[in-house]
Amino acid sequence: MGIHESRIEFVYLFDVRNGNPNGDPDAGNMPRIDPETGHGLVTDVSLKRKIRNYVQLTQEGRPGYEIYVREKAILNDQHARAYEANGIELDKGKGKAKGEADARKVAQWMCDTFFDVRTFGAVMTTGVNCGQVRGPVQLTFAESLHPIVPAELSVTRMAVTTQAEADKQSGDNRTMGRKHIVPYGLYRAHGFLSPHLARQTGFSDTDLELFLKALENMFEQDRSAARGEMAARKLIVFRHRSALGEAPAQKLFKLVTARLNDGVTAPRDFDRDFTVAIDRAGLPDGVEIEERL
Repeated sequence: MGIHESRIEFVYLFDVRNGNPNGDPDAGNMPRIDPETGHGLVTDVSLKRKIRNYVQLTQEGRPGYEIYVREKAILNDQHARAYEANGIELDKGKGKAKGEADARKVAQWMCDTFFDVRTFGAVMTTGVNCGQVRGPVQLTFAESLHPIVPAELSVTRMAVTTQAEADKQSGDNRTMGRKHIVPYGLYRAHGFLSPHLARQTGFSDTDLELFLKALENMFEQDRSAARGEMAARKLIVFRHRSALGEAPAQKLFKLVTARLNDGVTAPRDFDRDFTVAIDRAGLPDGVEIEERL
């Protein structure tokens, strides 16, 4: 069945080794952590950024696959394009289209043009108003399956920024810094795809396949020293027979379990230290499961 007729949920597991998967700028860029449980967190915004980057990299120049929220973008300039493309005059006093039909046209143009708008939705009411779009795809925060212990390491740069710093060090020219890492963390996120909202934005089966491929491959195209080694480990997709669905999402998520193996207190390796199981016998009628990774 197509995305417009079938509700979808998924479970996504990824890990990090000796890296910072999602620093908190309000905490000196320390890895995000739940203060009560000690479990690591990665925001949905961080995951969406990587999906956007993958789509931009692989679909560059393809009509309908531009990225709205991209580096150095000026959002109001993108909104103005929607008015120009449809030959619609902007009501400058109100900053929006004069009629409801024209307002729908500019919002639809944004969905048709930008992959991330028709996927995740967007609030496009800044200055030049293109309305609000509810996206069919939603992601939760990712949470580590075990407590993490972030490490703060000292690093040295064999250079200084200014001549004054060099003179102060008598030519030694060293700059000390700090680096935050998670020695190891296995994270789990959940996702939801609404067929009703997919119809409204024009999100298609082709878009769905691209989205899932992004989840499978986005870390391979997003390497940096700060993030260490990050890898997608499991992507398990539940597809319902109907648009309303045959079972609550939380019931399906409980069918996927990931646990530490006996005797492991400090996990460092996904294949050695964890067991992931899927209770296929408990799958409700009318729900199919696809293990993508």
